[in-house]
Amino acid sequence: MNYIASPSVRSYAGRLGVDLDAVAGVSGRKTLAKEDIDQYLSGGAGDGANVRPAASTRYWDVDHSEYGPVSDEPVSRMAKIAADNLASANAHIPQVTHHDRADIRKVEALRAGLKEEAVERGIKLTTLAFHVKTLAACLKANPKFNTSLSADLETLYQKSYIHIGVAVDTPAGLMVPVVRDADKKGLWQIAGDIADLAVRAQGRKIRPEEMGGASMSISNLGGIGGTAFTPIVNPPEVAILGITRTETVPVWENDAFVPVSMVPLDLSYDHRVINGADAARFLTHYCTLLKEPRRLLL
Repeated sequence: MNYIASPSVRSYAGRLGVDLDAVAGVSGRKTLAKEDIDQYLSGGAGDGANVRPAASTRYWDVDHSEYGPVSDEPVSRMAKIAADNLASANAHIPQVTHHDRADIRKVEALRAGLKEEAVERGIKLTTLAFHVKTLAACLKANPKFNTSLSADLETLYQKSYIHIGVAVDTPAGLMVPVVRDADKKGLWQIAGDIADLAVRAQGRKIRPEEMGGASMSISNLGGIGGTAFTPIVNPPEVAILGITRTETVPVWENDAFVPVSMVPLDLSYDHRVINGADAARFLTHYCTLLKEPRRLLL
């Protein structure tokens, strides 16, 4: 049945165990909202409506104080929205994660060589700036990753711009401000944008229009730790790049093992749009660019 339902509506229906096809059939509506689901469950969706009972969530309804001391705090609005969207994305998108790692010796050497200039400019040139620049270049070379699938799955939208979302961990919850036109900016400007967005995100001063419309996002856990993870695709994007802590790995070069700084990469993608070969080629290209970062500056 043809109808449109937002990720949050699909998530809401999933939590209640409601079949959206049935809701659409009973209501006759082409665009479904949470109110349609509520009406369907209440039996007010039309004469003779076959109401399906909500799935049981009794196993969540526990008096934890029976087992020991507890305290409680309300979940923030931002956290509720994030939880709703992530649950819906994980439930409805067939996601696969491709893992690889990239040699970043020359990235670190280049950063070290630009340290004095960074001080003069008053900009901290982080490795993340190189990742944003590299991702922008890869999106330009692999346009399938710079698309969005329509809610009815009938149309694939190809974007002519390249905006990169950068996940920021804040006390209020996860925020993903966006570096606009990353393909048209140099490393210094990207580094400045990242620093500005991160500071304002921490202070909850990011404007709504600075958080939407990303071509693809980066979730960087390198400053915290870990060797790999599976980032969840943030719809309407079709892929997301995860980064964890750089590690020193023995690599066979010139008839001997040498210690090499390698950064683990985790590319999750929507398998309805991207296949495994696409993902492998994408990350291979990504690793090639990071290994020779001066190509990014040409």
